[in-house]
Amino acid sequence: MIAAVVSIVVSVIGFVASLLLNAFVFDDYDAYGQVPIPGSAELHLPAGDVTISFHTVTIGSPSGALPIPDLRMNLSGPGGRDPEVTESIGTTTTVNNDMRRRVWVAHIPAEGVYTVETDGEVGAFVRPTLTFGRDGGRAWLPWVFVAIFANGLIDLVVGGVWLSRIRRREQQPVFDASPMPPMSVTPAQSYTPTDDGVRIEALRTLSALRDSGALTEDEFQAEKRRVLDGM
Repeated sequence: MIAAVVSIVVSVIGFVASLLLNAFVFDDYDAYGQVPIPGSAELHLPAGDVTISFHTVTIGSPSGALPIPDLRMNLSGPGGRDPEVTESIGTTTTVNNDMRRRVWVAHIPAEGVYTVETDGEVGAFVRPTLTFGRDGGRAWLPWVFVAIFANGLIDLVVGGVWLSRIRRREQQPVFDASPMPPMSVTPAQSYTPTDDGVRIEALRTLSALRDSGALTEDEFQAEKRRVLDGM
């Protein structure tokens, strides 16, 4: 359980750190130079893919995505071998007051010096430029921490289910399965009243009837003699 929680915390921290590293450390957006807009320059570009980004300086606290103005660019290679340029709009990266956003990806057929000409509607931007660099980000790095997070989450769920079952077993009462010893029951002996007991009860009943007024004194004496004579 503790290891799963630690894995989840580490994966979250690592995921955020990998995004920051890809955005600010590994991204060499201006590795080959930059060209002002409007303007022109000659840049030494290597063979392969080159990222072309729109870069500007903002005043105040920037918020939201960097809008891409109407830009025009002409990229000419040596010997008439022009690169293949593909539009590829990326996300906005902001560092202090610098903002940049990928606009194109140029496939350079061969290493050499290339002529770049730029123009566009950039009157609303401060020191706008087109930067030429390479995407040095490790796109796979965030996915490593996503996998660690998923593994930690699975371990946490499995551990929680296992722990709940253990607690449920501990709370269940334990019954003794051994058979109970046989029990013997002795029937109570029946009581048969004696003649004296019957007469005493009869005299008590006659006394109660006399006291309640149901019998007169003469009737009581007559019944009393009858009961006693029966002895």
